[in-house]
Amino acid sequence: MNSRRTFARLGAFAGATALALSLGSVPAAADEGKADFAEGGTSGYRVNVNGGFQKTTLFALDHNGSSLRAYCVEISVNVDENRSLFETPWNEFPNPDSPFHANRDHINWVLHHGFPVQDLGALEQTLTEQGAELHDGLNKREAVAATQAAVWHYSDGKDIDREDPVRSDDPGADADVLALYDYLTGESNVGVSEPNASLEIGPEHATGEAGERIGPFTVTTGGQIDELATNVPEGVTVTDAEGNELTAGDITDGTELYLDVPAELAEGSGEFALSATAQLPTGRLFVSEGYDRKPAQSLILASSEDTKLSAMAGAEWTAAPAPTTPEEPTETTPTAPGTTESQPAPVETSQPSVTPQANSDDLAQTGFSALTPLLIGVGLVGAGAGAIFLQRRRKSA
Repeated sequence: MNSRRTFARLGAFAGATALALSLGSVPAAADEGKADFAEGGTSGYRVNVNGGFQKTTLFALDHNGSSLRAYCVEISVNVDENRSLFETPWNEFPNPDSPFHANRDHINWVLHHGFPVQDLGALEQTLTEQGAELHDGLNKREAVAATQAAVWHYSDGKDIDREDPVRSDDPGADADVLALYDYLTGESNVGVSEPNASLEIGPEHATGEAGERIGPFTVTTGGQIDELATNVPEGVTVTDAEGNELTAGDITDGTELYLDVPAELAEGSGEFALSATAQLPTGRLFVSEGYDRKPAQSLILASSEDTKLSAMAGAEWTAAPAPTTPEEPTETTPTAPGTTESQPAPVETSQPSVTPQANSDDLAQTGFSALTPLLIGVGLVGAGAGAIFLQRRRKSA
């Protein structure tokens, strides 16, 4: 997708950027989801846990215009409805000493098998099959009270008072709440692991070099990807591992994305954002903004409607190295044995051997013959010897 199409779609990208910038010092959630308290929560009976009656509420939250429902996981911390909450991984629950860390799988099982994930009719049938006796069925106040009390049993180590479970004028409320509470905290509760984020891109940042496909960025989602927006230089595209350009319709849970950067680009960076429609999964944790400065009650998700989610990621790259011209190889003269490169070996010369030849009209004399001076010398020696001989004879006569 080129930059002209990119900026036509910057609405989704801007939304994801705003979400990221709004997090501040709060632990970043997998999809950086923000929620605010809203009207419409469901009240349950006050439950007697460890000798004190506590108000129970199935809280209503607003998440990008969609409604969420959540329970408390910190009975001793006050709720602050004026502060936003941010989706947070389980292992970043802000109280390190809370029983939440050891029991979070059991909390999630309570949420999946309690109210409102299971409606009143389904819960009544389950409890009847368990052998429980309900009084005029199960109502919402009983269901909320029992589910919240079961959550607190695991998140805060609080047990319901079996002699005086709830504060109610309904004579059957005690038995109904105990029946659901015992089921949710009984042997059937084997735990449910942490749910995947509804939209996540990992890693959030990568590096590479121009001329490469930078990634992969892996998408985790439980919903449908509606939009892919990019903020990248001209020529950079979002592709798969083979370099095929992708659109929003090509991206599903587990898809691996790459930023394909042309080799001629200079050093730079780019970002892309995804938006999806999905339900946030039951069991997702929400922590109050600024918890490290002033703790406020954390909530855990019990149900959600379809909502709009956004996530973003980006990359930086360096320029590709300039191509180098190979050097011409230089010819070298082999050195003679026993010599060094700095002192070339002397050139060995030799005189060609000359074979004396008789003078012939057929052969031209083209070179100097060593026989000529030899014959002259012999002649001179012979003449001198003859002159001495003649002189001695004269003296004798």
